[in-house]
Amino acid sequence: MIVAGVDGGQTSTIAVAGDENGRIVGRGVAGPADEVGEGRDSTRMHDAINEALRRALLAGSLPEPTRFDAVVAGVSGYEGRVYGRTPTVPATRFVLMHDAPVAHAGALGGEAGVTVIAGTGSVVYATDGKRGWTTGGWGYLFGDEGSAFWFAREALSLLMHCEDLSNGPDYSRQARAACEFFGLPSLRAVARAFYAGELTRDRIAAFAVEALEWHEIRKRVSWGANALAQLVRDAFAAGAPQRVALAGGMFSNAGFSSEVRSHIERTCRGVRIVEPMYEPAVGALLLAYREAGIARTEISR
Repeated sequence: MIVAGVDGGQTSTIAVAGDENGRIVGRGVAGPADEVGEGRDSTRMHDAINEALRRALLAGSLPEPTRFDAVVAGVSGYEGRVYGRTPTVPATRFVLMHDAPVAHAGALGGEAGVTVIAGTGSVVYATDGKRGWTTGGWGYLFGDEGSAFWFAREALSLLMHCEDLSNGPDYSRQARAACEFFGLPSLRAVARAFYAGELTRDRIAAFAVEALEWHEIRKRVSWGANALAQLVRDAFAAGAPQRVALAGGMFSNAGFSSEVRSHIERTCRGVRIVEPMYEPAVGALLLAYREAGIARTEISR
């Protein structure tokens, strides 16, 4: 038996293949899989999922024509409809879903509770043991609070507005750093490049690592953390158990992770914050085992 789980994000797509003993035998990485802004001719999701699976097979020294018993793919922003080319994978059973449930399955091992996901974008996913639901997750225009894109946008917006002020604070050093980061001559060129589709969302989001080192942006960490904590409180109010895991690349920033934990603990009496058990791709793998008829809660490497 060979099954696979796929985590299709806005920055990259990760696939892990597992055997009948619950052991990961291969891992593959490809480009972004989300379809935000993509048209009906797009092969972005199809290509990313298949390339990640192909590389997982290669890493596991498995023949490329291998047919999976089950594949579960969680894709950022997926809401039941594929806008481009529908993914076709060599699998007896293939399930496509939003990426939040697979991140939750990995973080909490399939148990009830709340998972806060903050990477390029952000969303909170909760289960009460019978049903699952999201709070937040409205995308980069209407939400994504506390995400890498959100922080990068906040930083760039600050610099752009300060450039308009003749007697405002001097952020010329940070503005030069931003232009150098994107390889463009001015902040206006950065804005135009994004609106024209020449700068992708994941490229803008990557700027968050640098922006979070600035004093003015560090002051805004509390805003993003509080926004995510509010989404957690909303999930509790809807009936989720007060057990929380934090997942996603933003939580590799110690200051931000600490701030989110603090906001949740201050406003949610009795909450228990736990370390994620597995990465989202392994969460998808656990769900793939379930699709193949095996109730597995542990994965080995």
